[in-house]
Amino acid sequence: MSTVLLVEDDAVIRDAVAYNLSLDGHDVLTAADGASGLNMARRHRPDAVVLDVMLPRMSGLDVCRILRAETPVPILLLTARDAEPDRVQGLELGADDYVTKPFSMRELRARVGSMLRRDNLSRQAGPRAEAAAQPVTGGGLTLDPARHELRRRGEVVALRPRGFSLLEYLMRHPEQVLTRDQILESVWGITYRGETRTVDVHIRWLREKIEEDPAHPQHIQTVRSIGYKFVP
Repeated sequence: MSTVLLVEDDAVIRDAVAYNLSLDGHDVLTAADGASGLNMARRHRPDAVVLDVMLPRMSGLDVCRILRAETPVPILLLTARDAEPDRVQGLELGADDYVTKPFSMRELRARVGSMLRRDNLSRQAGPRAEAAAQPVTGGGLTLDPARHELRRRGEVVALRPRGFSLLEYLMRHPEQVLTRDQILESVWGITYRGETRTVDVHIRWLREKIEEDPAHPQHIQTVRSIGYKFVP
């Protein structure tokens, strides 16, 4: 059984989400404000966090930023449909996924389950599987999964775990056009058609890390209306 922390100030939504997540066998902890949610996350170390963006005492974005600095726990944001800046900022702060309000419980349960499965597979792989992975190079980059290290022309580049996995996937498929859905399934473990903005935000963040001119990328190229490809 996985422990999921739900931080949501609306009691009706909080109770409904907690009930639906419990149907999947999760042990659900709840908090009604950001500060309490952060304290509970530190105290109970949940397997995943479902976090509303608009919270009293401390915003969900602040909670996300602090948690990501302290732990790799999967984080899913609940955001208003018209609050795109919040969604983008949340992803840039390290959130793994988001759903927009109003949302279907079926979609929320699927996304939480996907995050947990992905995280579990990563843990099962462990250091031995990482050590077996060979470094991949291209475009002045050397990505070493065993060390979880990226070097650009010899200099170490800091990447968040999700960004590292995304870049590795792209680099291991050079010159191959990858659709956003392929990327979601392979990197995030999402196997249904859903919001692909997650991919776009992480691609933009990667470009800022590895491209000479992120506005005119040479290595992570957009293939219009399809997806992306890595050009060494």
